[in-house]
Amino acid sequence: MIRLFYFFLLLMPGLVIPEISAAQPSKAVQWTFTSQKITDQLYEVRMDAKVNGNWHIYSQDGGEGPFSTTFIFTQNPLLNMDGKVQEIGTLKKVFEEAFGSEVRYYERSVSFVQKVKLRGKAKTNLAGKVEYMVCNDKQCLPPAEVSFSVNVGG
Repeated sequence: MIRLFYFFLLLMPGLVIPEISAAQPSKAVQWTFTSQKITDQLYEVRMDAKVNGNWHIYSQDGGEGPFSTTFIFTQNPLLNMDGKVQEIGTLKKVFEEAFGSEVRYYERSVSFVQKVKLRGKAKTNLAGKVEYMVCNDKQCLPPAEVSFSVNVGG
């Protein structure tokens, strides 16, 4: 509920709209998606975010207020998720007055890693989307979404 309040607060006329129209999340973050075979049926899928300029991207547990990074995977009967998505990077914990709470984010780069187990020897893919938000010390861009599909197996 508090996230929606802050999101709509950012969209109020005169506050941030002129700045939002000049910047786009796709230029603030570039995503790459790869997979690596660990064992015969275990793969590691990496979802790497390169964060440009002075922007930062929020952790999957970004804190109260910001829109946390979220991965939504398309169900695939040939794959099982092996644990949760792990984060690899330098996590910053900072109190942000705009949100009135401690937030957790990454600058420059972060890798999100999901291990998957194949149920057979077939070639398939892990597909889904990542939802995220970026901010800097002056503004936040609206949440963005990127779809992906990564080959595994075979």
